[in-house]
Amino acid sequence: MNLTQHIKKPNIFLIAIICIALVLRFWQLGNIPASLNWDEVAWGYNAYSLGIDGRDEFGVFLPYKYIESFGDFKPPVYAYLAVIPVKLFGLNEFATRFPAALLGTLTVILTYFLVKEIFPKSNKKEKIALFASLFLAISPWHIMLSRAAFEANVSSFFIVLGIFAFLRAINRNMWFLLLSAFSFAISFYTFNTARVFVPMFAIFLGVMFRKELLRNQKQTICATIFGLILIAPIVPFLLSPQAKLRFEEVNIFSNPEIVRSSNQMVENDNNAFWSRIIHNRRVLYALEFTKHYFDNLSPSFLFIKGDENPKFSTQDIGEMFLWDIPFVVIGVFILFRKREGYYFVLPIWLLLGIIPAATARETPHALRIETVLPTLQIIVAIGFAFFLQRLSTRLDKKTLLRVTYSLLFLLFVNVFYFLHSYYSHYGRESAKDWNYGYKDAYAYLKDIEDNYDQINFTSDLGRPHMYYLFYHKIDPEFYRNNSSIERDVFGFVHVKRIGKYNFVDKGYVASIGKSIYVGKSDNLPRDITILKEFKLPDENPILTAYVKK
Repeated sequence: MNLTQHIKKPNIFLIAIICIALVLRFWQLGNIPASLNWDEVAWGYNAYSLGIDGRDEFGVFLPYKYIESFGDFKPPVYAYLAVIPVKLFGLNEFATRFPAALLGTLTVILTYFLVKEIFPKSNKKEKIALFASLFLAISPWHIMLSRAAFEANVSSFFIVLGIFAFLRAINRNMWFLLLSAFSFAISFYTFNTARVFVPMFAIFLGVMFRKELLRNQKQTICATIFGLILIAPIVPFLLSPQAKLRFEEVNIFSNPEIVRSSNQMVENDNNAFWSRIIHNRRVLYALEFTKHYFDNLSPSFLFIKGDENPKFSTQDIGEMFLWDIPFVVIGVFILFRKREGYYFVLPIWLLLGIIPAATARETPHALRIETVLPTLQIIVAIGFAFFLQRLSTRLDKKTLLRVTYSLLFLLFVNVFYFLHSYYSHYGRESAKDWNYGYKDAYAYLKDIEDNYDQINFTSDLGRPHMYYLFYHKIDPEFYRNNSSIERDVFGFVHVKRIGKYNFVDKGYVASIGKSIYVGKSDNLPRDITILKEFKLPDENPILTAYVKK
């Protein structure tokens, strides 16, 4: 018997979906986006440093609480995941982004198996699982966040794995709770949003499945203890001022404008007692939180324009496709009407996943709510599968095929438009937003640096020292012993010098011996001789190397 006869159609479709996911996440990974942003070069260089002597850029041995980056304190998992790719492929864009692309692809695969655990007895679970995986594989939202070194994308993988393992335990083998506990715990070390979402969602799972957990006390206790042991080392840090630094910087509750507005409105009402109630700052904070929460569900964000930040959206298409709209509506309706399996997991996952982002000043934010993926794609899959089923009862087979192919053609048009925009235009149009220009500038300087006593690089574009470390592959020990580092009153790090390289603030230029300068092209001094211009893909200069006359 031919081997292919043993292969079921769903397996063939799943393999095809995996191939699509791989291609869309890995093709031109080192070139699109056009450059590494600050955080990406920091992840890459810290992985490089860990791979050399087991220490991060500041010399901390095997850091597990955090990796300090520009004064921010980031969960460290991404740097460790990048160690092997950097060793294999070198310190470059592809290796730095490899973990996000790989785990993004694995999340597509996991989604297929997750759906089958959410709807274990549904006769449509196979179709829904395949559709959900396909829709995640081609999702603009997930593709873009899988093609850059975003730790949120890695965190999403561990969250999906944790939920899958938990439901697998409920459906089949309770010892899968250990894998669930491990995955949820690792997400704590991966992205800050997980530190808020995972405890809330774990409590929800514990309450909803309390009977099953109590019937299997041995596995439940073991998994709980295992998870707590994994999380325990990081708890002191989570309670420290360093951990609160980023939150205090971006959250709405530290916004003084709300307090001033509250006081002003009370004063305008002559300090009346009723005014102190309705204009209480706590009421205003609650209203602000509510507004920011629903910003992340706005149709414009989801289906029209996407995130305003060019790093998370091409700006001409939503985080999801227009094609998805009717099937989201149908999917929500069917989800609550049918109430199959553990349907309630999806809406609670979606609703809780938005809470951490709703506390931030900048909303909507595709990165901070990536936690909700793939709930939306699963809901779309439910809607699409049900729609096709209803059509099959009303149309003959030939007409049904025509309608199905027509719908898939419309989806293809949506997908093609996004992919063309992303792979043909996005790299060029968004280059400046991705700090394009550093690579070319440092390649030029590397060839001529021996001719100069001092090299002065502008800080106008931000974090130039990290690009120097990355593209010149500076030995971590040399960096630690030959640098000048300052910390401002907010705790943020400013590297002023590494060896003969000075990183100069706006309006300040050091001058010792024979010096060369690299400045922002639209902010150059007079009386200079231009040696080299470094241009964006659209041919506009961004950085300029020069010497003084």
